[in-house]
Amino acid sequence: MTLEELDLKYIWHPCSQMKDYEELPPIIIKKAKGIYLYDKDDKQYIDIVSSWWCNLLGHCNETINNNIKKQLDKLEHVIFANFSHEGAIELTKQLSEIVPKGLCKFNFSDNGSSAVESALKMSFQYHYQTNNPQKTKFMCLDGGYHGETIGALSVGAMDLYAKIYKPILIDSIRIKSPDCYRCEFNKTRQTCDTECFEHVKKEFKKHGKNTAAIIIEPLLQGAAGMKIYPAKYLKKLREICNEYKVLIIADEIATGFGRTGKMFAFEHAQVSPDIMVISKGLTGGYMPMSITITTQEIYDAFYAPYSEGKAFMHSHTYSGNPLGCAAALGVLKVIKDENILKIAQKNAKYLNENINLALKNHKNVGEIRNIGLINAIELVLDKDKKIDFNPKDRVGYQIYKKALKNGLLLRPLGNVLYFNPPLNIKKDEIDKAISLCLKSMEEILDK
Repeated sequence: MTLEELDLKYIWHPCSQMKDYEELPPIIIKKAKGIYLYDKDDKQYIDIVSSWWCNLLGHCNETINNNIKKQLDKLEHVIFANFSHEGAIELTKQLSEIVPKGLCKFNFSDNGSSAVESALKMSFQYHYQTNNPQKTKFMCLDGGYHGETIGALSVGAMDLYAKIYKPILIDSIRIKSPDCYRCEFNKTRQTCDTECFEHVKKEFKKHGKNTAAIIIEPLLQGAAGMKIYPAKYLKKLREICNEYKVLIIADEIATGFGRTGKMFAFEHAQVSPDIMVISKGLTGGYMPMSITITTQEIYDAFYAPYSEGKAFMHSHTYSGNPLGCAAALGVLKVIKDENILKIAQKNAKYLNENINLALKNHKNVGEIRNIGLINAIELVLDKDKKIDFNPKDRVGYQIYKKALKNGLLLRPLGNVLYFNPPLNIKKDEIDKAISLCLKSMEEILDK
């Protein structure tokens, strides 16, 4: 049997309708370097989506590789309850210097959804242990995505992932989210004064007293189609949360580590969340690791004699894994030593200018929106009226398949194509990716 046949015999792939694999079998990747993937036949693909947004600094980065290799001969794993190790200590020390002000306590998990679960449980237990037992509800933005465990799905609002599980989900309060492309107040990104924040005020007035926390993707709703909204929204959210004593959980799993032009998206608003969850770029895509970071005030609500039952009894086998910490320390070293954020900011300007030159005037490109190196291309049937393609046509998926044939990994979100490359992508690689994207679009849309 071929590798493709063996794969389909045994493997159930994530986030996939496996019947699609009858037409498009799994692509077997044997090696990768920088922005390129190479399949078993040596065909080359530009990984413009950073392999689910986590490959922050390119595949097989030498510094990260060496960090993991050195760690492998010293310590591969140790129970993280009552034990620790130098890598975890150094990682949290370095992270404490770059996370938003006030965040100082680090709780390790092994993936983004697990970090979100920790944040939700922390929020509830914090209020319970500070004489606010009525605060049991959670708020989230419509279109939000925070992972696919039951708790994370409960505070997400993407029916694609959650609808079928509704009978077993926690009942959360969904707030109508900003949609700057199709603004209900007829504003543009240039004239917006976050009029849509009225939806937040309305829900807080009804439910604020009973709400433990609101969870948000700061500035960028990823799975919803890379929807980008203004930093002023976060400032207003901080104010109203202070008023109602509601915690803000910032899901920076996709937006952290320079993706939006700053180290963390919340920095754009010059305010801080109460809890922040990070993963993906944390280890550069090398190792499964996530961290839930919170304030001294929240930590102190759990700090008491064991007999009082206030401990946070939540754990993961791979919490604080030494190999994951080595990868994360390698990421931070590259970011600092190679001045990656400055490089990324220059790359972001170049990418956005050139993607607009190439694609903006296409008859089916409704909007190209960007923040940092992230650029989203919203495809529409009618540009003037902003009318979507029929979902049954799966236009984005058709372009995805064509792009693969052309050597570009361009995994769409519905009919939104996006670029989310490594921060250290080179200009000639940007040019090539844009060219292949345009070619693939034309082969489907200009028939």
